[in-house]
Amino acid sequence: MSEIVKAEAIVLTKINYSDTSNIASLYTDEFGKISVIIKGGRNPKSKFGMIVDPLNYINIIIYKKETREVQLLSGADLISHFPNIKEDLNSMKYAYAIIELVKNLTPESEPHKLIFKGLTRILSLLDQSREKPEILFGRFILFFLKEIGYEIQLNKCSICNKTGLKNKSLGYNYERGLLCDDCRKENITNYSIEPELFNYLFCLKNNEQISSLTEKITKAANNFFEAYIQFHVTNFKGIQSLRSFN
Repeated sequence: MSEIVKAEAIVLTKINYSDTSNIASLYTDEFGKISVIIKGGRNPKSKFGMIVDPLNYINIIIYKKETREVQLLSGADLISHFPNIKEDLNSMKYAYAIIELVKNLTPESEPHKLIFKGLTRILSLLDQSREKPEILFGRFILFFLKEIGYEIQLNKCSICNKTGLKNKSLGYNYERGLLCDDCRKENITNYSIEPELFNYLFCLKNNEQISSLTEKITKAANNFFEAYIQFHVTNFKGIQSLRSFN
């Protein structure tokens, strides 16, 4: 039996289905990630076809049935379409990278209100240009990985508990965490972290201000994030949006 339910949602993806409809993946406040069919969504006169579009923040009404994998959308209203993001290619790249991570790394139908709140907030901050898009992306990915159980540990050496590691060459063991220069010599190092990269990651993790950023460090940070996720998540093939917008 179906029930009519309401929720807020961020549209993650939308694909064509049959000759007239669309199927969209949404991340909602009440139900987590769900798929919905937009009947007649490809028709230019559709009420919902344009509203349910990737990155949009919307209110939805669905006919929800627990045994059905794809729910039926019966209503949608726009809360925000983040117009400033869509006018800047770099902001678009990182916004799409964010929703790609949420799409690929969250399970179906498991609500997580903090992830939903973080997702709506980071898109709002990107739209307002509060910081560079790459910095906001770095802050989000560290938050997101913590919430899904893969926190990146950066505050001390995971072996000897040494702190104050800024401006030092370090290592990272994907299972144990950060390695100081002494401990990395006796333990498996999956990734070498140069001082400039560590200082940047540390500032992201601890919400410290970042006054300058080079393309070299941005690439190094993104490579580290991807390599870390690939170690922990089977079949993860990288963040495709970071390449498709180049």
